[in-house]
Amino acid sequence: MGAPGDRLRGVDREGDADHGAGCGDRGHGCVHSVHAPRAAARDTRCVPASARPRPPGGTRPRETSLARRLLVLQAAVVGVLVLAMTVVAWLDAREAVRDTAEEQTVAVVESIADSPLVADAVAGPDPTAVLQPYVEQVRADTGISFVTVLAPDRTRWTHPDPAEIGRPFLGTIAPALAGRTFTETYTGTLGPSVRTTGPVFGADGEVVALVSAGVTVEAIGRDLAAAVPGIAGTAAATVAAGALGSWALARRLRRQTHGLSPEALARMVEYHHGVLHAVREGLLLVDADARVQLVNDEARRLLDLPGDPTGCRVTELGLPAELAEVLASRRTAVDEVHLTGSRVLVVSQAPPSGAGGGTVVTLRDRTELQRLTGELDSVRSFAESLRAQAHEAANRLHTTVSLVELGRTDEAVEFATEQLRTAQELTDRVVSAVEEPVLAALLLGKAATAAERGVRLEIDAGSVGATGLPGGDLVTVVGNLLDNAIEAALAGDPPREVEVGLEVVGGALEVRVEDTGPGIAAADLGRVFRRGWTTKAADGAPHGLGLALVAAVVRRHGGELRVRPGPGAEFRVTLPLRSPAGAAP
Repeated sequence: MGAPGDRLRGVDREGDADHGAGCGDRGHGCVHSVHAPRAAARDTRCVPASARPRPPGGTRPRETSLARRLLVLQAAVVGVLVLAMTVVAWLDAREAVRDTAEEQTVAVVESIADSPLVADAVAGPDPTAVLQPYVEQVRADTGISFVTVLAPDRTRWTHPDPAEIGRPFLGTIAPALAGRTFTETYTGTLGPSVRTTGPVFGADGEVVALVSAGVTVEAIGRDLAAAVPGIAGTAAATVAAGALGSWALARRLRRQTHGLSPEALARMVEYHHGVLHAVREGLLLVDADARVQLVNDEARRLLDLPGDPTGCRVTELGLPAELAEVLASRRTAVDEVHLTGSRVLVVSQAPPSGAGGGTVVTLRDRTELQRLTGELDSVRSFAESLRAQAHEAANRLHTTVSLVELGRTDEAVEFATEQLRTAQELTDRVVSAVEEPVLAALLLGKAATAAERGVRLEIDAGSVGATGLPGGDLVTVVGNLLDNAIEAALAGDPPREVEVGLEVVGGALEVRVEDTGPGIAAADLGRVFRRGWTTKAADGAPHGLGLALVAAVVRRHGGELRVRPGPGAEFRVTLPLRSPAGAAP
């Protein structure tokens, strides 16, 4: 035997030999047992549950499904109830058989005691000769165990066993001698029996004889045994019905819970609850009756819902009519823009997967994005104004240069001065009157845009200092009103003009926009500020959002919005100032 090192080297050599003989390719990618532990130590990937090795004790532990647990529980409950009911039924049957025996013996005793034949036979010389055949016939007809007629001194005159005739009666007779019929359980010559003993009265009212009739306990047991099959059959039928119902319920529950165990269901509910309240989108689940079944915190915030609206109809949540209609319609909606009292929401809605499935609604807040978009529009308008002015300035510069080259210096100076004065006059007038830089830039940009499109924009700006209003809201109100007015003026007859007026009156900013377009019909005044309403022709582009955004901003600031119908529409907006507005210098 070699040294340990030799053996290890031999293993390496064998591995190398096997490697060379079996692989032959350095890039084959196979893994040998010598390197497996090191490779396993480096592998940190998660192994799927189905691929994990089974524990040494046998099969992998598996959680019992909720349906199976419920089935076992129901089977145990049904078994205990059926057992208890069987015991109660058996006790009740035993009591009923005993009561029947008592009632039967009492009836036999009273009928025999009242028979004139018995009274006459007792007074005769040989009572047994007359009474024995009579009572035996009664016993045979009634099916009781014995009927005995005896003298007050206990001497038997009749008995099922003729050998017992003339012997003393075994049992209690004192109550009967006192004139009372009574029932007792006593062990006599025929064994334990339930017997009734009563008096036979003579013509003078004295007790002249006694009658005792009874049913042996053995006979009662036979009657009770006859009732056992019925009790057992009822119990078996009850068990079968309970088992069938439990199986059907468990099968339905297994389908509904996908065979998951209570622990798995609890984990799933916890995960879903965590995901529901962790996502930054508003989530609602609306059922077939338009009732809210699930809502997360973000949805309550976006919709300004007080408390938990679960179970309420979407029409009862105080939402705008258009948004409530979408939520109740169960139709597909993809990134539809809707307005609430203070927010712009993007609503997506997936239709239900089945006839009774719920509709999943997602809500995204676009208010801040809309504000930034408005500010971007103002910057874009300003840039367009600069581009247009640069283009016009280049033309004017070329004209001025050409006049100088032609030797007409005076005309060149006059032309350049006039053009500069006209352009600078508008800029100076707007900047000096409007202190808000965003609003001033917007007005200049819209003026240039209107001029390029052939519309004359007249700006009548009073002294408007700092308003304290968000720049994005000012851009939304003034920008959308001017855009709509320019579009309306283009749709009208020349001259195409738009007039905008700005002034601060009584602690509020008043904005007036008037155009020479076709105007708004009086019948449409109630729909002007609804999302989707527009006078533009359908061209596939989204329309009808600008005035709705204006109305949302006005509502949010507690302002006022008025419209004058007819040719040449006029919009007036009043927005309360957030800080005192000083006059522009």
